[in-house]
Amino acid sequence: QVQLVESGGGLVQAGGSLRLSCAAAGSIFSIGTMAWYRQAPGKQRELVASITTSTSTTNYAGSVKGRFTISRDNAKTTLYLQMNSLLPEDTAIYYCNSRIGAWDYWGQGTQVTVSS
Repeated sequence: QVQLVESGGGLVQAGGSLRLSCAAAGSIFSIGTMAWYRQAPGKQRELVASITTSTSTTNYAGSVKGRFTISRDNAKTTLYLQMNSLLPEDTAIYYCNSRIGAWDYWGQGTQVTVSS
């Protein structure tokens, strides 16, 4: 199993930046992919960005490409999401995700609010 704890959310003005962190514990060396998802009020949860643990290959949703950057520390215990040029439509609860085989593990989420 994997335990995930997010931090770094908050309130920011449009055009500003935030950096989210996700601390992972447990069977971290079995993780295949880590990702950030978000869910806005009344909308479905959507993938924001992902990174593979073996090759560090990244993937981004079109709406955040060029503005957000996903990364991991060398110890592979912390996942980051650097968010620049934030827009009001980026407002959502952001969730950290890790996948081991067919199993998904989730953090509790961190609120990001972007004011116009």
